[in-house]
Amino acid sequence: MPKTLTMLNTIKGSLLEGFYPAGWDLRRMDRCCGLGLEGVTRRGKWWDRSFSPVPVRNVTELDRRMGDAIADEIESARRDKRQLALILPVGPMGMYRTVVARLKKSRTRCDHVTTFNMDEWSDAKGNTMPGNQPGGFEHAMKAALFDPLGRLTVPERQRNFALRPNLPTYTDKIGKIKAAGGRLVTVYGIGRVCHIAFWEPQLAGEYPLLAEWKRQTHRLGVALHPLTIEQNAITSFNSRLTLVPCFANTIGPGLFLQSDFCIGGADGAYPERGAMWQGMSLCVTLQYGPTPWIPSTWMPTMPGRLFFMKELAGPLEPDAH
Repeated sequence: MPKTLTMLNTIKGSLLEGFYPAGWDLRRMDRCCGLGLEGVTRRGKWWDRSFSPVPVRNVTELDRRMGDAIADEIESARRDKRQLALILPVGPMGMYRTVVARLKKSRTRCDHVTTFNMDEWSDAKGNTMPGNQPGGFEHAMKAALFDPLGRLTVPERQRNFALRPNLPTYTDKIGKIKAAGGRLVTVYGIGRVCHIAFWEPQLAGEYPLLAEWKRQTHRLGVALHPLTIEQNAITSFNSRLTLVPCFANTIGPGLFLQSDFCIGGADGAYPERGAMWQGMSLCVTLQYGPTPWIPSTWMPTMPGRLFFMKELAGPLEPDAH
């Protein structure tokens, strides 16, 4: 009997054997979780020199700082008379309140902005729910950003959602904006299994060559990892597991790796309850090193800022309660 019982020394023969993506080095991931704030934010040799992780005190500060960073991009592009392509997530969501308040205060119109929602729920063939259905990302974006902006808003023809006929057009649309001197900014959260958008880690097994994985711009009807489904049941469906779709349409690394700047956020900590779901995801993102088996590990390789609640950096120690 081992002195310490952990998943790492009891996984063989358990139901978890084969559950996690084949390319995950669980011991390496576990070491990332014990580094603490200083170790997690120590600059990795693979980090872009313009990338920085930014710890914040609470969700309110995270929403404000992410929202200000997005508004800065919109306002500066307007001043420079430059087009702006924004890849946007549904989560974190509080940042959009800050974006709306900032743009209304500065009276900045968004007709120079083209938005690209990074993903959307779907079936296995990439068919999506109606745009007005609660729980859908198109519905959420209209309620959080486009409608509150009123006359300043992004024109409807410049809003792109990850629908079966439209997602494949993202590449050409973004390419034209960049070719005209525009800027691509990706805003993102980090999934429980370290996905970016719904580009799941197990997809790495389909591409023997890293260069091939990096070229993938999108996927219709990605089969979601069970932990992704469970995460969304908790964060978006009030634990109602039966309502969470098992598939999604998503952008891929062929798009987000083209970003001129990235704005990330990790808010999955609940300090008042002594609980969190995103601590391991953050620590691994910052200190594991880039691998297609952990898509979020590529975000530090590009210019940007990743705002995160300080508690997520750990060290992540067990605490039964």
